[in-house]
Amino acid sequence: MVTIAIIGRPNVGKSTLFNRLVGKRLALVDDRPGVTRDRRTGDATLLDLDFEVVDTAGLEEAGADTLEGRMRTQTETAIASADLCLFMIDVKAGVMPQDRAFVEIMRRTAGKVILVANKSEARGAEAGMLDAFELGLGEPIGISAEHGVGMGELRDAILEALGEETFADDTPEPEEALVDVPVEDDEVEPVYDATKPLRIAIVGRPNAGKSTLINRFLGEDRMLTGPEAGITRDSIASEWEWRGRTIKVFDTAGMRRKAKVQEKLEKLSVADGLRAIKFAEVVVVVFDATIPFERQDMSIVDLVMREGRAPVIAFNKWDLIEDRQEVLADLREKTDRLLPQARGIRAITVSGETGEGVERLMKAIVDTHEVWNKRISTAKLNQWLDRMVTRHSPPAVAGRRINIKYMTQVKSRPPTFMISTSRPDALNASYTRYLINGLRESFGLFAVPIRLGLRKPDNPYAGKRKRPS
Repeated sequence: MVTIAIIGRPNVGKSTLFNRLVGKRLALVDDRPGVTRDRRTGDATLLDLDFEVVDTAGLEEAGADTLEGRMRTQTETAIASADLCLFMIDVKAGVMPQDRAFVEIMRRTAGKVILVANKSEARGAEAGMLDAFELGLGEPIGISAEHGVGMGELRDAILEALGEETFADDTPEPEEALVDVPVEDDEVEPVYDATKPLRIAIVGRPNAGKSTLINRFLGEDRMLTGPEAGITRDSIASEWEWRGRTIKVFDTAGMRRKAKVQEKLEKLSVADGLRAIKFAEVVVVVFDATIPFERQDMSIVDLVMREGRAPVIAFNKWDLIEDRQEVLADLREKTDRLLPQARGIRAITVSGETGEGVERLMKAIVDTHEVWNKRISTAKLNQWLDRMVTRHSPPAVAGRRINIKYMTQVKSRPPTFMISTSRPDALNASYTRYLINGLRESFGLFAVPIRLGLRKPDNPYAGKRKRPS
């Protein structure tokens, strides 16, 4: 697929154009400059053209060791790998010295470039359009990324730069085939498909090493990293293959306690991370092994469980731990004691810096995902339920016995069960907890949330009038 990168100095509207091309508000947008830091990719559609678009950090002049310098390196990587670059300027503000400086970078590293003049609908933009010619990138394409003005002209310029044949669809039509549709059988427990794509979100407190861990997964410096806390702002999705399986991973901004989140931009970043959790299947909660089990760590695990996702703990920065045996025993004890709602959760020691433990972490992710997808036949469930009720009957309420009739699994992802009982409102929380713990022990449903619902069986005679004898 054709790849097009959006390049320019900070705050010229790159993320706004990116969101318009992908048709979603994926990238964070704010009035302040420098909001975007990592490069973000998305599937874009511009009228009849389909391509991959890359949003990049604003180009800034800075030393290589600074945060801005590392952001610039990410942008230069995007420029080098793109088929076409859209060099965006803000014609409302006019051509700035930064624009002229970065045009030289574009000439050296970029293949094909289109000059895009954003905010061309603003009053006084004509002077900026005329100044844009001096950049030497040809005639500027006047657009308004916010209002969608000039998208037709931009489409024509892209076609002229790359040629119509570049966007030709060479995908052969699939041959028609007879497909046997399997009939669902409640008594058949489906086999886990270890080839299906898997979605993972990486979450945790700021500066726990989430982006470094993802770079280790990908085998490249895809995410911006550094000693500064809170570098990541957007939830960035990346794909790679692990043992022949496609893995899509979401890097998220660090989550602090709600009371500490004051700035609008940080609120947007956290909201973006919460959306990533809801979209993921397995959520890796990254703990800093040097200062683990902060209150926020446990709050994040609890949030993942409440959202119904499958959590895995990664104790990162394990390369900084000296007395490993003692620390490991302490981590295991605290995991069991402080996270009872995630009983049996898989906790792996890793180092995103050195790669230690990453393979074990991926194995734990897949194993947890298999449990999260597990289905149990109704026959097995009711045999188990009979044994549980015989061992410990539900307590009577006001002298009346509670009759539990049967149980069934209504869905997986996470495992969700429904119990039919004569008095669902009278069955107390301690007894449902007894049943949930029994499910974990008997069927190996550790480390994933379990949903248990209660309902009263339908009375076929309810509402019918008694016939006179």
